[in-house]
Amino acid sequence: MKKITPETQTKPNVRARLLDAADRLFYNEGIHAVGIDRVLDEARAAKASLYSHFGCKDDLIAAYLQRRIELARDSIGQYVEQFPSPQRILRVFECAIIWSEQAQFRGCPIQLLNSEFACEQHPARQLASGQRAWMLQQFEQWCEYASVDNPHQTASALLMLFDGALMAAALEGSVRLREAMCCAAQLLKANSASETSTSWLDQAKSQSQVKGKQHEQS
Repeated sequence: MKKITPETQTKPNVRARLLDAADRLFYNEGIHAVGIDRVLDEARAAKASLYSHFGCKDDLIAAYLQRRIELARDSIGQYVEQFPSPQRILRVFECAIIWSEQAQFRGCPIQLLNSEFACEQHPARQLASGQRAWMLQQFEQWCEYASVDNPHQTASALLMLFDGALMAAALEGSVRLREAMCCAAQLLKANSASETSTSWLDQAKSQSQVKGKQHEQS
């Protein structure tokens, strides 16, 4: 373990260092696989500072997940709000594609956490449930923007598709999210979505096919 000096102990933002270390380790290696001593070593902090700022490992886990949730909400909002409202239900898939193609991507933090914690009363599991409710609410709102029939039912189906594709992307790459986005477009069309909500994707696919043919000819 790295030596803890008085200077390290009094250095500001020890809470931030603990949370940064937990974020990196929990996401990359798994929560149960990482012990408290490993987090303290990474953060160059003493055990007393952990108890002072977080109380226990469960509270640190909850703080880690809360940070990930806030980042996800901000990232999704900033991305989809660039586009006309009817397009946002498909643009969220595009946002996930971009995320899944980043080198540090190893899956959805919510899904990873749920796979490790069976107890629904765990504070992090409760945060995860809240995020699921938020996502469903967002999907329903975006379906309403797209003028689909029965937006709640359609949103539920699209969210299940999104979840499955996100899980598959951690194993097989962004291709699964691309396929899911195309399936989502078909589902929207089947539920009388406005043309604006899906036409941009049809145009993008056509342009991609043209570029592919041009590349083959060259």
